[in-house]
Amino acid sequence: MTLNEGYSYRRVLGSDSANCSTLSYLSAHFTHSTETEWQGRLASGEVLLNGVVATGNESLRAGEVLIWNRPGWVEMETPQQYSLVYEDRQLLAVNKPSGLPTIPGAGYYLNTLLSLVRRDFPEACPLHRLGRATSGLVLFARDAMTASAVSRNWHKVEKQYQALGSLVASEDRYDIRSPIGNHNHPRLGKVYAASPDGKPARSVARTLDRRSNTTVFEVDLHSGRPHQIRIHLAFIGHPLEGDPLYAVGGQPKLDQPGLPGDSGYWLHAKRLMFQHPISGNELTLEAPLPNILEIE
Repeated sequence: MTLNEGYSYRRVLGSDSANCSTLSYLSAHFTHSTETEWQGRLASGEVLLNGVVATGNESLRAGEVLIWNRPGWVEMETPQQYSLVYEDRQLLAVNKPSGLPTIPGAGYYLNTLLSLVRRDFPEACPLHRLGRATSGLVLFARDAMTASAVSRNWHKVEKQYQALGSLVASEDRYDIRSPIGNHNHPRLGKVYAASPDGKPARSVARTLDRRSNTTVFEVDLHSGRPHQIRIHLAFIGHPLEGDPLYAVGGQPKLDQPGLPGDSGYWLHAKRLMFQHPISGNELTLEAPLPNILEIE
C-alpha cells in the first residue's frame, strides 16, 4: 500500500469565522473529522494560520489564511486508464471510465483523471467535471487562452448524455424544468435535490429503449446544476437504476440514504458539440457507450 505525497488545503476565511477559534472553526466546517481528530492535527503542527503553526485557541478574523498540510494517505483504488477521443494543439477530449474522480477531492488526490491525463499532457486543465460514477467525455484545455475562451462560452456547448432509468417510460419525450436547490439529508445535512425554491434547470429526455423494467434515455442538458440528470429523471419517476441517492420525485432517499459520490448507476456523457475557440470549426465529439447503454 503506497502513500501519496499529501496535500495542502488552503482556505481564506470569510465573515463566518468571526468569534470562532481555530479549533471550533475546523470542527464546524470540516465535519468529516471530529473535534478530537482536529485537536490531534493541531498538536502535530499540521495546521497553519497566516503561515504560523496554529494551536487551536486563536481568535479568527475574516481575510486570514488557514492551511491544513495533510500528510500522505492511502487512497481508495480507482480505474487507472482513460482513452483519448480528440487532440489538437489547444484541446483534449478524453473518455473517463466510471469510478474515476475527475479532480482531487473526497479523499482522492492521485487516483483521479486529472492526475492520469497530466502524466501524458502536463499542461492539461479540465474545463468541466463529471461525477465519479459518471463515464464519458471530459474536455481539457492545453493553454490559458483556450481555457478562458471555452469557459466564457460554456453555455453554448451542447451536452448530451445517455442514462439507464428505472421503470418503463410511458412518454417518448420529457421536457423537465424542475428547479434544483438544497434539501435536507440525514447524513450530510444538505444535498442538491428538486426544490421549488431552487435555481432554474432544464433537461430534455428522449426515450430510446424500453426494457423489461428499465428505460434507456438520451438527455440534453440546457443548464448545468449539480446532479441535474439524476435529479430530473428521478423527478419524472425514473431515477437512475441503482442510484443510491435519489428516489422518485427527485428527493434524497431517507431509507439507507446514499452519498453523492456513491456509484451503482449508469450515466454516460456521450456527446459534446461546440465551436472550436481558435479555428472556429464546429466540433462534434463522441465517446463510445458502455455495453449496458447500447441499443440493439
